[in-house]
Amino acid sequence: RTMARPEAHALSVDRGFRMMFYLLGPNETSFARQEDVPEYVEKATPFFLVLMLSEVLIGWVKTGDFVIRINDGITSVSAGVMSRLSHLFVRSLELSCYVYVWNNYRLMELPWDSPWTWWLAFLGVDLGYYWLHRLSHELNILWAAHQVHHSSEDYNLSTALRQSVTQQLSSWLFYLPMALAVPPSVFAVHVQFNLLYQFWIHTEMVGNLGPLEWVINTPSHHRVHHGRNPYCIDKNYGGTLIIWDRIFGTFAPERDKVIYGLTCPINTFEILSVQFFYYIYLWGKFWSAPSIADKLSVIFKGPSWEPGKPRLGCHSDLPAVTGKEVPHNPEWSVTLQTYVTLQFLLLLAVYDDMFAAKALLSPVLLLLMTVYVIFTLTTLGFIIEKRSEAAVLEMLRCILFLLLYKSGYVRHLIPMLSVPIEVFIALSALYWAVGSLAKLAEGKSKHH
Repeated sequence: RTMARPEAHALSVDRGFRMMFYLLGPNETSFARQEDVPEYVEKATPFFLVLMLSEVLIGWVKTGDFVIRINDGITSVSAGVMSRLSHLFVRSLELSCYVYVWNNYRLMELPWDSPWTWWLAFLGVDLGYYWLHRLSHELNILWAAHQVHHSSEDYNLSTALRQSVTQQLSSWLFYLPMALAVPPSVFAVHVQFNLLYQFWIHTEMVGNLGPLEWVINTPSHHRVHHGRNPYCIDKNYGGTLIIWDRIFGTFAPERDKVIYGLTCPINTFEILSVQFFYYIYLWGKFWSAPSIADKLSVIFKGPSWEPGKPRLGCHSDLPAVTGKEVPHNPEWSVTLQTYVTLQFLLLLAVYDDMFAAKALLSPVLLLLMTVYVIFTLTTLGFIIEKRSEAAVLEMLRCILFLLLYKSGYVRHLIPMLSVPIEVFIALSALYWAVGSLAKLAEGKSKHH
């Protein structure tokens, strides 16, 4: 039996696409040590892009329109970028905690090179994910993180990347029982594949898949999960398999047209608001609760809970869904859309380069670049929302980019475009500086 060698980390196109659909088997993904397991999620970026471009093309052919709105798509990918930034400094909390329990408390050691161990881990990770996902909808404190993923009112492959910064603070708990017997190297493979599999099911371009609908999680099943229709609430929590929902009574087939998003839409594309607004809301609700019991209920019962209501609240209290809901979509010019898209693509190139070179960069430089990434995502969100502070922030961001670029902290990603990029950023800084002065003059005029 041939096992994957530690040095064989480069992914071919064939293996890369099979990875995205959980179609790599034990003989290709079994490793003796956890350190030998490839960073599959980090290597998936080009495959994310190819699949998203394919979805846009197919959607254009089928509907004559773009299935990904620029404002919503950029916000979703921005959330995904933010959720991965902590991995520049430390390995995932899920894996760190798993390794600790394995090293100190394991009861037995299943063979890392056995297909039986591989398949047991496949089922164990998926079952752990089911309960993590379900409780993230049923416990308000966990929903504060998970609501980020549901905040988009669109449903496409970019939505899959809309992940929470704080989700992993609780997710590690649900996989620890496996650490009593399953080696970390096997777990490290499946926790990544389980996440990658869920990318392709975030699309409306795939219909019913026939007999497969009985066993695996499909786009149809997951569309229901993202719906705010009454029949969709608290349904279809599965990751790779849908059998857990059928077993535990949380399954619902797709019926009426699904209306996506939160029951009370947040109506913003500002990334910090998307990530953290619910914690602020939860804090206020906690302090306004009259008794200790009510305060604890705010934290540990469902998002819809109120005094005198069931643990998960009443679905009849949720806002009605008419089927004619219009997603939040503030008007902005084609020129501004093009500008934000170009700046965002430049940021993605910097972000990808950071991860590729993270072993060579000092912690101080990594922290500086992380601050720059978050600053950029915030500023682009302000531009999309046409906030008054956007001009000043974007001017400062462009100046900061030029400083990083000229000093070599941001690598010349495409050498032949080095000068055009510098000119573009310099002109952008000048444009926003003029805009800032105009705003200042306007403000003084109104004051007088």
